[in-house]
Amino acid sequence: MPQAVELHGRSAAPGIAAGPLVRLDRAVDLRRRVGDRDEEQRALAGAVTEAIAAIAALAERSDETGILDFQVAMLEDSALTDPAFARIASGVDAATAWSEALATQIADFQGADTEYFRARASDLRDIRDRVLRILAGKADDELPSGAVLTGEDVTPSRFLSVDWSGGGGIALFGGSPSSHVAMLARSIGVPMVVGLGPIELAGHRSAMVDGDSGRVVLSPAPDNLARIDAARRSDAAERTREAAVIGKPAATADGEPVSVMINIAGADELLSLSPANCDGIGLVRTELLFHGDSGLPDEEAQLRAYAAMVDWAAGRPVIVRTLDAGGDKPVPGLTIDGESNPFLGTRGIRLSLKRPEIFRVQLRALARVAARGPVKVMLPMVTVPDEIDEAAAMLDAVVAELERDRIACARPPLGIMVEVPAVAIEPALYARAAFFSIGSNDLTQYVTASARDNAGVAHLSDPANPAVLSLIAGVVAAGKRMERAVSLCGDMGGDPRHLPALIKAGIRTVSVAPRLLGRAKLAIAQATAAGP
Repeated sequence: MPQAVELHGRSAAPGIAAGPLVRLDRAVDLRRRVGDRDEEQRALAGAVTEAIAAIAALAERSDETGILDFQVAMLEDSALTDPAFARIASGVDAATAWSEALATQIADFQGADTEYFRARASDLRDIRDRVLRILAGKADDELPSGAVLTGEDVTPSRFLSVDWSGGGGIALFGGSPSSHVAMLARSIGVPMVVGLGPIELAGHRSAMVDGDSGRVVLSPAPDNLARIDAARRSDAAERTREAAVIGKPAATADGEPVSVMINIAGADELLSLSPANCDGIGLVRTELLFHGDSGLPDEEAQLRAYAAMVDWAAGRPVIVRTLDAGGDKPVPGLTIDGESNPFLGTRGIRLSLKRPEIFRVQLRALARVAARGPVKVMLPMVTVPDEIDEAAAMLDAVVAELERDRIACARPPLGIMVEVPAVAIEPALYARAAFFSIGSNDLTQYVTASARDNAGVAHLSDPANPAVLSLIAGVVAAGKRMERAVSLCGDMGGDPRHLPALIKAGIRTVSVAPRLLGRAKLAIAQATAAGP
C-alpha cells in the first residue's frame, strides 16, 4: 500500500469523509461500429434525444433542476447539433463528427472574455461525453458507495447523479468554493476541497477529504481513518441536536428571536416539508417555471404554481422573486445571448422591464395569488429607484385591469433585493421599496469584484469580508430608520460560520435552503445578539 500523502487546498464544503478514490476525467474507449451516412445521422439524432431524456430524468430526481436546464437547452439548440450533422453528411462518422463539432464550441466558450461563459465549457464537455457514451453503448460509470470523486472539476449534472446517502466527498485539482457544485455540496453535506493543483494519483486507491481544514490525504493511514470515525460520531450528534430544534422557533442564546424562512424553486420541494418548521418562504426563485418544454409559462400556469406554495405556507408569508434570468441563469428565448459580461448585463429587473409583455403576465399571476394569502413580490438586481417606480406602475396597472374584470386579486407589497452595491451603500434612496432582502451571493461578488465561480479569484469572493458585513449592517440600520423589514436570503444565512456575524450586524430574518433549517436554527441558538 502506498504511503499516505497529504495535500492542501481550499475548503469548499465542511465535513470529513473517506472512501475509494474515483477519477472522473479518465479517458474512456468509446469506439463503435460505423455505418453509412444515414445510419450515422440516425445514430447521432437518437443519442442526442437519449441524452436529453437522461438529463430530464435526472432533473426529476433532483431539487436543483435549474442547474440542468442549460444542458438541455444546448442539446435542443440546432446551432450546437447542426455542425455535427453537416460533418456526417461529408462522410465523417457520428462520434468523430460530434467530437469535432463540440471541440469548436468548447474552444469558443473557453476563450470567452467572461468567467460565466468559460465555466459553461465544462457543461459542454459533459454534454459531449454523455452523447459519446450513448453512441458507444456505454452506461454512465457506476460509482462505488461513498466514493471520493477527484479530477480537474466536476459538473453539476455529475454531482446530481450521485447518491450521496452513503457518504463520500470531492477533492478537485481546480474548482471554486463559490461554484454551483460547491453550493450543492454544502447544502447536501458533502465534504469538498478544491484548488489542490496538479497531483499524482498513481497507486492511490483511497482518500480522505477534510472539508473543514482544506486537507486531503491520499492512502490515509489508520490514524487518519480514526479521525473519520470520530467526525462521523460528531456529525451524527450534530444531526440529533438539529432535529431537536428544527420544529421550534429560532432564538439566540440571549433570547433574541430570529425568523428562519426557506428558499425554494418550486412547489415540489415542499412535499416532504412541514410548514411548522419554518416561518414562511423567504425566496421563491421563479426561474424554473420559465424552463418548461412548452415554452414560457402563461398566467394560469404561474398562478397554479404560486397558489400551491401559498396553500402550503398556511398563512405564513411567501416572498416571490420576479424572474431573475440572465447572468448564470439563461432562459432560452428570453435572455440575451453573447453579452460580454452577463453578470453585469441585462438580467433580473433589467430584463423584465425590457420585456413588459412577459413581466405583465407574471405580475398578473402574482396579484391574483395575493388574494389567496400573504404574498410579497421582490424585484431582483434593482440598481436605480426608477426601476422600482416602473415596476410598481406596471403592478398597479395589472391590479386595476383585474379589478375591472372582476378577477379576485390584491396588490402585494413590492420589495427589492439588495445585491447591487449602489443599493447597499445608499439604501435610503430606495425607500419606495416595501422591504429589503439582501442577496449575499451577488452582493459579495460585486463588492469584492471577484466572480463567485472563478477558481482563480475564489479566495477574494468572501462574504466575511469586512466591507460586505459593513454594508449589511448599514442596510439593517437604514431599514430600521425607514421602518422597512430587512432579511437575508443568500448562502450566508445557512452557514454557521457566518450566522454569528449576521446576528451582530442586526439581521433578524434569514432564508435558507430547506435542508439547512436545523443547522441554521442550531447556529442561531449558539450565537448572541448583544454586542461584545
